[in-house]
Amino acid sequence: MQYEITEQIPLLDEQGNLTRAGYAKRLLPVYDRKKVRGGATRLKEWDYYYIGNERFGVALTVADNSYMGLDSISFLSFEGEPWEVTKSPMSVFPMGRTGLPSISAAGITASSGKKHAILFQVGDGQRNLTAHVENFKDGRPIDVHIVLSDEPEESMVICTPFKKKAHFYYNQKINCMRASGTVRIGGEEYRFEPDSSFAVLDWGRGVWTYHNTWYWGSASGLVDRVDFGFNIGYGFGDTSAATENMLFYNGKAHKLSKVDFGIPMRGGKEDYMKPWRFSSDDGRFEMDLVPVLDRASCTDVKLIKSDQHQVFGRFSGTAVLDDGTSLQVKDLMGFAEKVENKW
Repeated sequence: MQYEITEQIPLLDEQGNLTRAGYAKRLLPVYDRKKVRGGATRLKEWDYYYIGNERFGVALTVADNSYMGLDSISFLSFEGEPWEVTKSPMSVFPMGRTGLPSISAAGITASSGKKHAILFQVGDGQRNLTAHVENFKDGRPIDVHIVLSDEPEESMVICTPFKKKAHFYYNQKINCMRASGTVRIGGEEYRFEPDSSFAVLDWGRGVWTYHNTWYWGSASGLVDRVDFGFNIGYGFGDTSAATENMLFYNGKAHKLSKVDFGIPMRGGKEDYMKPWRFSSDDGRFEMDLVPVLDRASCTDVKLIKSDQHQVFGRFSGTAVLDDGTSLQVKDLMGFAEKVENKW
């Protein structure tokens, strides 16, 4: 069953539970932070952008996880010998003071420290992303100035409950935005051009249980010179009302059922840099991923743990739209990840 929410509704009731579980193609449920009831330290809010092309990419995060704040900037190069650098300054007990917007379509997200600053300004049909970090790579700073435009009409929105009362995840993924701008690392400049550079927004608000593992995959680009992308994932909460799996083609969303992540194994452990296989139960998404780079990190201080493998590479296979049109995908740059959190 895939239950679609088609009208504007309050996201939460007075007890802090979802009024409806399901998916939407626009941000219809209204998020009101004052209605959160799941505990002051359990609320997680974040804005995450990934902007990339065939040659390189940059990821920007501002997260207020109640007892822990996280700002993160990653730069990834896919050419020659692939490499990546990530800097993730943390803060203690922001408790909502970061002030992330209650909607994704407008507002300002800003966070800074002694040696870094990140700013997202959203409005008038554009998203302006700027960031600066001192001593990012080999003693050199990084400066990011990117504008996102051509936001598609439809996106992936999902309201996922957990079995624990007043716990939920409200999420929007906006694929296929066009990107223009620059990243400078010292004297080196990397330029994003809108005909070849695409962005995805992961906008998340929710009260999470302590221990979770999630799987997420995303790609945006062109298929036969038409904007195409997808969002796939699972691993947490009760998804009986809807999954977050969707295709995006020429601005429209096409709902998928369940998609399985076939991560290769070796010696009883995931072998992330071997080819992955993705398959849907309805036969509409059959895809291989040839990895190029694993952005791996693990923080484990017993009570708090985050073990992440975000694997970037090229997707090839078949995707079928709602009307039965079959698209042949070849070497579409994107990523898939497995993340375990105790938080």
